[in-house]
Amino acid sequence: RPCISPARYRRATASRRACLISRFNFVYAKERLDAEVLLKKFICDIEMVQRIIYIAALESFRAAKKAFWKIKRGVKETLAIDHCGGPASLEVAALSYIACHKSLLDVCCCVQEVVCALNVNPKLPCPADVDFNVISCFIRELCCLAFSMQTLLPPLDVACGIDGELFNRSMYYRSCDSDFTAPFVAYHVWPALMEDGAVIVKGEAVTRK
Repeated sequence: RPCISPARYRRATASRRACLISRFNFVYAKERLDAEVLLKKFICDIEMVQRIIYIAALESFRAAKKAFWKIKRGVKETLAIDHCGGPASLEVAALSYIACHKSLLDVCCCVQEVVCALNVNPKLPCPADVDFNVISCFIRELCCLAFSMQTLLPPLDVACGIDGELFNRSMYYRSCDSDFTAPFVAYHVWPALMEDGAVIVKGEAVTRK
């Protein structure tokens, strides 16, 4: 069959891209808050709860991307045996195959990788204080979402913020409890969604002096 070009693949997956962005917004608006409720049973400090959820989101994307790269390498090696086009069309063929076979992702492995990362993060409570598995459904949803976002051209990813960075209004909204005159980010609540260096969906951050 004829090879699909990257440009044609982008057009063909435009509706799927829109659905994935919509899902990302839903996770932020609903499932993030559900995860907050679960964590508040262990932690009274809302700032720490929000930090945990933010780091869980970053780690979920990291784990999903790592799994995706491994899977894509194997798929490309298999498809290359009978592939008649160039490297660009092979890349598209691999992305298309993975998008149709999401079960290639061992999501349970990704979730446990994220939980382990949370357990060893020095900024978060020690495992004796909180069982991060209580938000495993939230992590699972983010891992699956991040994995699917890697099958787009270009892929979607989240921005990794740093405490104390200069607040960027084009990348983040200020949380309602922020000091709106403060120029620096105290901590991040939700990451911005990026595409090829451009902000697709703003994240959320708290600014304080």
